[in-house]
Parts: sequence; structure tokens; C-alpha cells
Amino acid sequence: MVEVKGLDSNLFDLQSVDAETKAYVEQLEVTFASVPPPYTQDINDLRASARSGRSVFGPIAVSELAANRIIPGFSSEVPVRIFSPPKVQGIYIYFHGGGWMQGSADLQDKRLEDIALACDMVVVSVDYRLAPEHPYPAAPDDAEATALWLAKSGMSEFGTDRLIIGGESAGAHLSAVTILRMRDKHGYTNFKGANLLYGAYDLTSTPSARAWGDRYLVLSGKYIDWCLDLFVSKDKRSDPDVSPLYADLKGLPPALFSVGTVDPLLDDTLFMYCRWLAAGNEAEIAVYPGATHAFPLMPIAIAQQASQKCASFMTRVINT
Repeated sequence: MVEVKGLDSNLFDLQSVDAETKAYVEQLEVTFASVPPPYTQDINDLRASARSGRSVFGPIAVSELAANRIIPGFSSEVPVRIFSPPKVQGIYIYFHGGGWMQGSADLQDKRLEDIALACDMVVVSVDYRLAPEHPYPAAPDDAEATALWLAKSGMSEFGTDRLIIGGESAGAHLSAVTILRMRDKHGYTNFKGANLLYGAYDLTSTPSARAWGDRYLVLSGKYIDWCLDLFVSKDKRSDPDVSPLYADLKGLPPALFSVGTVDPLLDDTLFMYCRWLAAGNEAEIAVYPGATHAFPLMPIAIAQQASQKCASFMTRVINT
């Protein structure tokens, strides 16, 4: 793995990909080629497959550290899953991935438990409403409502008001949207940091997404289009509340952007990182040669390296 605060062309060189990552990604592509593309399946079957542990990401583990709770929302209440470690330094608001139409708060218990214990942070995993049953703005509304509740009640509920926000893929998108909504609608600019992994920040599509084509490696061009069509109509996609890359990004917290080079959303991270910096904010980027979308969920060394990098970042900013 190469970690830099800037960018180095060597990160994108095939020679920089380690043997384990290369072999795993090659096998992963074979595996995906043997199953029907998601956009040809019923959304409820996809969700059931993930919950049963039959997806390529394997079985689901349940954490004894976690407890479910319902918190106030705007138009409806919001279910959350809370991981409470013995020692609390801060709170991590976490949004799962899944293209805004899959995933749930209880499908990554082991990873979130590890974060809670490694970083001494309460982790609040948000069960935001999913498309197509609940298209935009339902998920951003639930994300905003959760952040607002924690900003107001974090001290009384958990003994701290030090908040970090983050997530993966659609969850990174919701994190960025929530930071902006909290600043613009509620005057809240106290997030200690943002942990943003391979997010979608331009829903009109960046060049890397448009050029990706039909290669099915966790994502494909048609899969991305399907997710977007379920989530939000085309006429809204350049709105900064939908595509935060177009927003005024001044006054935002320190951010860590993480992405693999074999990801159609690569440009989303590269562009957002540069715009975050250009707006005068602190930002660093970790680019992982040869890694695919969702690579931290995979059983390879580079995934552990990314998790450690994120944990170090969160530990640093929560104590700053």
C-alpha cells in the first residue's frame, strides 16, 4: 500500500499492485461473471441474499456490543444500531453502502465493533430508508436527522459531543451531504473529521464511471445507472444536495478519502479530495493500487491496511 497526502502517478501503475490483491481481484471477476448482474434481479432477492450471507462478501457476524434503537426523524423515526465500547472518546456516525437501495445497519457488525474498540468511539450505524421504496430525499433526510440528534444529544446520551462522520460508497455520499446540510441548515460545523471511503460525489457521473463500461467487478456501468435511477431522477442530479461535488465546500472538517484504482468511482474521490483541499480544508487521500470498489470488506492484506489507516485517522482527529 502507498499512503500519501498528495497524489503520485506510481499509485496507478499496474506494477504497484501487490500479488495477493492482483490474484484476488482476478478471481473475484471470475466469480462475478458466474452470477446474474444485480440489475437483472429482484431487489428483495438481492437484499435477502446479503442478509443470508450468500453474497460474495460471505456470512454475517453479530456483535454482542451492538444494541438497536429508534431515534427521532423528520417524516419518520430512524432505526440505528449502536456499538458502545468500555471507553468513549467520541462518536462515529456511520452510513453503510449498497447503492442507496441495499444494505442495513446490522450487516457489518464485526467491522463496526472493531472500530468502536480500536478508536474508543461509540459507533452509530444508521438504518436509513432505501430506494426504490423511498427515493431521494429519504436517505439524506434520515442521515441529517441522525446527525442532528447526536449533535444535540450526544453529551447526554454518551458523555461526549465529539462527532466523526463517515461511510462507504453510498454511505460516503450521505456523509458528505449531511456535513453540508448540517452546516447550511443548522449552523453546525463541529464535526471532528470525515472518513470517506470510495464515495459517489457526482451523480451525473465522472469520467471514470462513464468510461467503465460493462466490466462487472463489484460495480458495472449498468449497475451504477440502475442504482442512480432507483435513487434519484436525472433532473435533480446536478443539485449540490444530490451531488456534493458541486457544493460550496468551505468550512468543512478534516477528511480522509480512501479509494482503490480499480473502481469506477475513482474520479469521484480524486475530484472531491482536490475540491476539499481547494476550499481550504484539511484533507488526505489514500489510494490503493489494484483495489476494487468495496475492497475493505475483502479478506486481503490491503483491506486491513485501509482499515488501520482509517482507524489512525479517526483516533487522531477525535483527540484534536
